[in-house]
Amino acid sequence: MKTLVTKRLILRDWHLKDAFDLFEYAKLPTVGPNAGWNPHLCIEESQVIIKRFIEQNDTWAVELTSEAKVIGSIGLHKRTDLTGNFVTELGYVLSTPYEGNGYMTEAVKAVIAYAFEELNVPLIKVYHFIGNTKSERVIQKCGFIFDQRLIYKTVANGEKPSKSYHLDFQEYIKLKGREQ
Repeated sequence: MKTLVTKRLILRDWHLKDAFDLFEYAKLPTVGPNAGWNPHLCIEESQVIIKRFIEQNDTWAVELTSEAKVIGSIGLHKRTDLTGNFVTELGYVLSTPYEGNGYMTEAVKAVIAYAFEELNVPLIKVYHFIGNTKSERVIQKCGFIFDQRLIYKTVANGEKPSKSYHLDFQEYIKLKGREQ
């Protein structure tokens, strides 16, 4: 994946040496359950996930430049939506101690710019569980448009009430024009 650099972050490929940083936040009970997966119980679990990230090549490590430390992940995933259409889905997680600093909003804006301007993705979908107000706020700040409430089937925690959003290229261009 192409490395993306923002004011405070580097979005880059994962490396096995990132396992400690991943485990440090993936073990927190405030991270995984908000994304639909259970907290990691050991560093080996984090190593397996990194190997999957490397193999699938659709998830960046979010490195905080000032600390040279991975504090989260963000990905663009090819998925089939609930209606059977192929879509590009945005997903992200951030280590709890780093929340509230605008890091994930910064990362999401870089990824959507890359998706629309370089990959020519026509539409990006994103979801959050109802009650995950931090993810909801990032989605809103980045200009995504609410679609609907739905039930989202998670990998580890069954079905959870959620909200879905989208951003298409035309809306992205409008947002970009407003920011300049």
